[in-house]
This record gives sequence, C-alpha cells and structure tokens, in this order.
Amino acid sequence: MIKGIKVMLIPNNKQRSNLFQCAGVSRFAYNWTLEKQKYNYKNGGKFIKDKNLRKEFTQLKKIEEFKWLNQYSNNITKQAIKDACDAYNKFFKGYSQFPRFKSRKKSSPKFYQDTDKIQFTDTHVKLEKLTVSRKKNRQKFNWIRLAEHIRIPYGEDIKYVNPRISFDGVNWWISVGVECSENDEFPSNEGIGVDLGVKDLAICSDIDKPYKNINKNKKVKKIKKRLCRLQRRISKKYEMNREGSSYKKSCNMKKLENKLRKINLRLNGIRHNYLHQTTSEIVNRKPMFIVLENLNVKGMIKNKHLAKSIQEQSFYEFYRQIEYKCLWNNIKFIIADRFYPSSKTCSRCSAIKKDLKLSDRTYICPECGLVIDRDKNASINLMKYGQLAINQ
Repeated sequence: MIKGIKVMLIPNNKQRSNLFQCAGVSRFAYNWTLEKQKYNYKNGGKFIKDKNLRKEFTQLKKIEEFKWLNQYSNNITKQAIKDACDAYNKFFKGYSQFPRFKSRKKSSPKFYQDTDKIQFTDTHVKLEKLTVSRKKNRQKFNWIRLAEHIRIPYGEDIKYVNPRISFDGVNWWISVGVECSENDEFPSNEGIGVDLGVKDLAICSDIDKPYKNINKNKKVKKIKKRLCRLQRRISKKYEMNREGSSYKKSCNMKKLENKLRKINLRLNGIRHNYLHQTTSEIVNRKPMFIVLENLNVKGMIKNKHLAKSIQEQSFYEFYRQIEYKCLWNNIKFIIADRFYPSSKTCSRCSAIKKDLKLSDRTYICPECGLVIDRDKNASINLMKYGQLAINQ
C-alpha cells in the first residue's frame, strides 16, 4: 500500500531562490517538449517518444546558450519531458484537453525529485543539486527544514514514490508516496450511516451529538469578515488604477494580494483540518462499513440562498477522505443511491412521508408517530441501507 504524505518546507532565502529556479527549469523543459511535439505534428510527423526527446535535450545542454541547465538536476528535466509527453498523448486518446504552455506568472511552480537521491531525517529533507559547490558549508543548502518533525518515515528499507516539490503562492510543500505494509485487521463493529448537511456538517447513526458546521465558528466568521474587507480594498485599488480596459498594478496592490492569498490559505487550512479530524474520528470507531448518500451537489448549488454554504462545506473533500481512510482500515465504503429517500423514510416503521419539506427539521411519522430529528432519521436509514447492501 502506498500512502501519500504532504509536509510544508521552511527554506531560507537562498534555498527559496534555488527552489524557484528549479521550478523554472522544469517549466522550460515542459514548454520545450510541447513545442517540439506541436511542430512535429504540423509537419506530418508521428508522436515523439519521451526517451528520444530526453536524448535530444541532453545534446541541447552542450550548446553554449543552454549550458546553464547543467547547474540543475537532470531528473527535474527528465520528468518534465515525460509529463509533457503524457499530457500530449492523453489529449489524442480523448482523456483530457490539449496541454497548454506553462506561464511564469500563472502556472504554479513545481518540480520532481529522484526517488534514489532524496533523503529524509527527523527534521530535514535533502534535495538533489540545489547547490553545485562541494564545500561543506555550501552543501548545507541542500538540506531544507521540515515544518512537521518525524512525519515522513526514513531508513534503508523505506521506498519513496513520486516526490514532488510545489509552491501554493505562500509556502513550499513536499509531497511523497511511502510504501507501507497493509492492515490485516478487519473491523466487526456495527456500521455507521453518515448524513451530510448545511446546518451541521455530519450526523452519524451511532452517536447523538452531530459534527457542527465549522463555518459558523466565531474564529472562522472573523477571518471571513477580514477577507471581505480586504477584497473590497483591493477592488477599490484596481478601480483607482484603471487605464482604459487594463489595470496598472502597483507594489501596494501586490502586497494586499499576498495578504489576501495568506488569509484564503488559512481559511482553507482550518476547514480541511476540521474535515480530517471529523473523518478520522468516524473511521477510528472501527465500523464494519460506512454509508454516505450520493448528493447532487451541482443541483444543490443552483439554489442561490444555499450555494455559498454548500460550497464551504466541501462535501467532495469529505467523501475523498472517508474513502481512502476506509481503504487503509479495511472498512467497506458504501454510497447510497441518489434517489434513496433517506430523509422521507421512517427509521422505525419504514413508512414514507412524501410531503416532507426542507424547512421541516423534525420528522414526525404519520403512521407510527415517531418524533425524531430529520438528519438523525436519515443517518439511521443510511445505516440500514448499508446492512441490506452487505447481506445481498
């Protein structure tokens, strides 16, 4: 089993400059490959394999104009060429759109590291050829500090898969796959039905207390208020610096945009952290199965009154985390049919209340008289759906 781990890097100023340079080398190799493929196709040529392009790129480094490429790891350019060929090939197979050239301003800086050359310790990671000097004091630039200690396992027996370094606009990150032994334990506890909503994030069938909506927290509301003020401030700056149909961006505007980027990242970090805490808590109860309903999020967003609240809940991210955490723990992950009436069905007598409205937060059964919270009723029905799915 391969587990993906992503950790923030804390580079110094020199390392930060070198990381941007490595990302620029990767972008150059990607664009060079794409240009070669396009030119070859226009002249009636066939698809050029990446191994042939890598050989040609090696010869390119010998030219005086491109000798600067020798200062950086050749694994960065090799993988960039391979990525460009894969993207180009996928377009002709109908899997994706035609690959675009990477822009220095718009594309996110990222590059690849070789699995054999990368090294980890408790606190640092060693990247290949950040500096070409062999002096000990200069070699220290190759070791970059990790924000989280002892997060990534290391040793002779550890195998790493596809290490990538990326920049999100504020911080540098390293993501790497680590081969781990599979879990042999199969949980036998009662299954859990999970009903997702806007009022509360998740309501589970096995506990009475719901997982609250983090966006209603005072801390998040305060950050969102600050975000709105900063957006209005930037918008006014743009209108002031308008020159016809274009805008003149000043240094102060760039500073404000950087602040805006930091606040957005902080807000997303709080939401994703809460989702991880919630999903881990559900999975750690070791149920036999977990059932989620297949929500029509695209249709729900069309409601202008609820669109923003639904987007902030990040339902897709919740599904994704539950799915891979179930896979790690040998828990069966079941998605209920979209048209299964989990909210309208009575969890005691299975009668269906067809006139149930979205504003009705309490479910009152017309047949047996059951009075229960609407979302709790839906979660119990989802749990029963999972039991039927396993028994079939």
